[in-house]
Amino acid sequence: MKTELVAGRTTPAGDDPPLALIVGLGNPGPEYANHRHNIGFQIVQALAAAHGLSFSRHKKAKARVAEGRIGERMVVLAKPQTFMNLSGKTVGRLSREREIPPECILVVHDDLDLPLGRLRARPHGGSGGHNGLRSIIESLGSRDFARLRVGIDRPPGSLDPADYVLQPFASEDGPLVAETIQRAVQAIESWLAEGIASTMDRFNRPPSNSNEDVQDEQDGTAGEAVEQDAGQHALLSPSAPLPAPSSSRENGA
Repeated sequence: MKTELVAGRTTPAGDDPPLALIVGLGNPGPEYANHRHNIGFQIVQALAAAHGLSFSRHKKAKARVAEGRIGERMVVLAKPQTFMNLSGKTVGRLSREREIPPECILVVHDDLDLPLGRLRARPHGGSGGHNGLRSIIESLGSRDFARLRVGIDRPPGSLDPADYVLQPFASEDGPLVAETIQRAVQAIESWLAEGIASTMDRFNRPPSNSNEDVQDEQDGTAGEAVEQDAGQHALLSPSAPLPAPSSSRENGA
């Protein structure tokens, strides 16, 4: 029987593609909405808006969830309301409830070790020190879910990364952030329609207006199957609302 690759897996041609779960990571509440750590929320929100999907509360999954069709795929979009460090509770619940295997899950999250404006899609990997990913890996019992890493750049000077990720983007970065969100939406649409290999080939390279050396992205093509976790730094976030970013470090991270 003829088969085709959909979201990193093989499915019989003519059958409906499997349901996909796309999770944007962030912290709930208006006080966190514009923080660097919430770029995953912003991207999934933009994806929903682009396809006329609306979020509603999913009490058992502790999430805001939108369902519908994007292209040929039925999708579930989720924004966990558990705070970053417990994101796995939402992903695990939705995965079990809707019978969505890890290979049909894409997690969108911020990354300190990528320059602002850069995207990096991966088919699987470790947490890289990101507490949201760590929670999801523990809940699913698997590392075999796709990720879309979104660069937020390193903190300047001696600023603690835990404080940096809980700050809004600089006003002068607004146009680049908006462009990055739109490119990330296109990358998710590519993953849904064409799978991870094509998405890596198209989006794991500097934007067309970047001055970065294209050679830097040779490790981002589809030929690379293993995510490089070395050099990743922990992204710290609160497990409960805190009064100020300076109080946001996670003990024992």
